[in-house]
Amino acid sequence: MVSDKSCSFSTDTHAESCFCTMPNAPTIRVLIIDDSVTVQKTLTKILNSDPGIAVIGCAADPYQAAELMRTQAPDVITLDVEMPRMDGLTFLRKLMRQHPIPVVMCSSLTLENSAKAVQALELGAVEVFAKPRLGDALQLEEISIQFCDAIKAAAKVNFNNKPTPKPKKNDPAPHSAIKVPPKLNADSILPPKEASFCRAAPGQGRVLVIGASTGGTEALKAVLTQLPSHCPPVFIVQHMPHQFTGPFAKRMNELCAIQVKEAEHQEVVTPGMAVIAPGDRHMLLRYSAGSYRVELRDGALVSRHRPSVDVLFRSAAQFAPGVAVGAILTGMGDDGAHGMWEMHQTGSPTVAQDEKSCVVFGMPKEAIARGGVDTVIPLPNIPAKLMQLSSEKP
Repeated sequence: MVSDKSCSFSTDTHAESCFCTMPNAPTIRVLIIDDSVTVQKTLTKILNSDPGIAVIGCAADPYQAAELMRTQAPDVITLDVEMPRMDGLTFLRKLMRQHPIPVVMCSSLTLENSAKAVQALELGAVEVFAKPRLGDALQLEEISIQFCDAIKAAAKVNFNNKPTPKPKKNDPAPHSAIKVPPKLNADSILPPKEASFCRAAPGQGRVLVIGASTGGTEALKAVLTQLPSHCPPVFIVQHMPHQFTGPFAKRMNELCAIQVKEAEHQEVVTPGMAVIAPGDRHMLLRYSAGSYRVELRDGALVSRHRPSVDVLFRSAAQFAPGVAVGAILTGMGDDGAHGMWEMHQTGSPTVAQDEKSCVVFGMPKEAIARGGVDTVIPLPNIPAKLMQLSSEKP
């Protein structure tokens, strides 16, 4: 068995590992597990740039990590997929069984590793991220913000009733080297319209729009696997890097009665079909010639994300007013909260996942607080509720 500060992985070899001691460590303590020294240094620089995060150590493989964990208690672990001596998925299985800690998977950009990273979500990982590309300043700036957000979201996940980390009064706040751009809303992608000017077309049928973030992959699996083959068209935004949305959609398609795929520009979405926004592109819902279609757009981060739930929900408010059914699932932050309120203003029914069943009760909480939610229910009840609302006449 494993105590609170140790892991029961043993090895006859003891390779040197990077270890930093911070007597007045900020709230979130992170252990990096990656066999690349360059990646270790890059991730350490990104995370230590945030005032609320401190890297307490780096390990080249799970065995080194286990040694560090005998004396250190990280709040979050970043874990590589492919490593010597023990791969990331094997270590993740052992970790979740013996010593559950929030894990953010960091994968290299290969199809095989992307699929393994998605598999890691089913094994208990909280988020997946692609390793940053060096030399791309804009990409590095955006991924730095999103990566730190992912670590903060992971730290809010409770394992074995572990309390949510709270700042210590005497914690110093190191200077942040991350340049945080202004937080943009959906106006930058789709200008707003007054609800009174939004009208559904005669005979326009129901459509489902769903938004999720931290913990959302498993929540979406719980919803999508319960939808019948005759369900309305489904548009989904799940915060996830573009390397993983395709493999995630493919995995969902294998498990569901409905067809699930990564969305394509101008694609027609029919009943019994769900599309997941590709990472790094905003997805809008359009209605023309009697069909729902996908529109993909580039653009700035909205509510700190691309794709953004707010963008999808606003498009639903404008192009399916009163007929779209919205659902907001587990996730940190407030993306989707304003867009759901806009849907609600047009008469569209809206549903939020309740706090008890959420991995992180952030996005649903914000949507509820802004008055845009009609129904708050546990995750297992959401599929039936969506189908009930879809069967009602707009």
